[in-house]
Amino acid sequence: MQMIPVVIGLGCQRGVSLSTLQEAIAEALARLQPDCNRLPSPLPRSAPLEREIFETCHINVCCLASYTLKSDEPALLALAQKQGWPLIFYTAEQLGSVAGLSSGVVVADVAMPPVAEAAALLASGAPGLLVAKQRYRGADGKSATVAIARYAGQQMQQAVDRLRLNIPNDNP
Repeated sequence: MQMIPVVIGLGCQRGVSLSTLQEAIAEALARLQPDCNRLPSPLPRSAPLEREIFETCHINVCCLASYTLKSDEPALLALAQKQGWPLIFYTAEQLGSVAGLSSGVVVADVAMPPVAEAAALLASGAPGLLVAKQRYRGADGKSATVAIARYAGQQMQQAVDRLRLNIPNDNP
């Protein structure tokens, strides 16, 4: 079985729940692998994000990538720790450097970079996305955006090595 190595770019509202992030990712992955019949459509709100989903769908998540302002977002940190995925962050300048992307969102007269798409592209080293930005609103009323790019090799590993967030291990 050949695994598809991917990078998941994530954007989210402050205070988003872990379940909203899990559901958003599961729905985006379902678009990547539509013949993966273990994921019901639409995904039930209570569906957990388990490793067996990725194994069944032949997907290997190499890392999560997001915006530096999200580096203290509890649900994002919990997701990375629970799944054992490296988590890397990019500055607004780095995200904004990805050509051809525009978020269309303006907050307090400051243009926000397109977080999910740009983070996935930067972290993966890929020239394009496998799954374009998907918006998801969870039961908590908060939104998350997800974009998926194919891992393109050594460039992403170098990015992970440079920007890895050290998440404490609960095991002694």
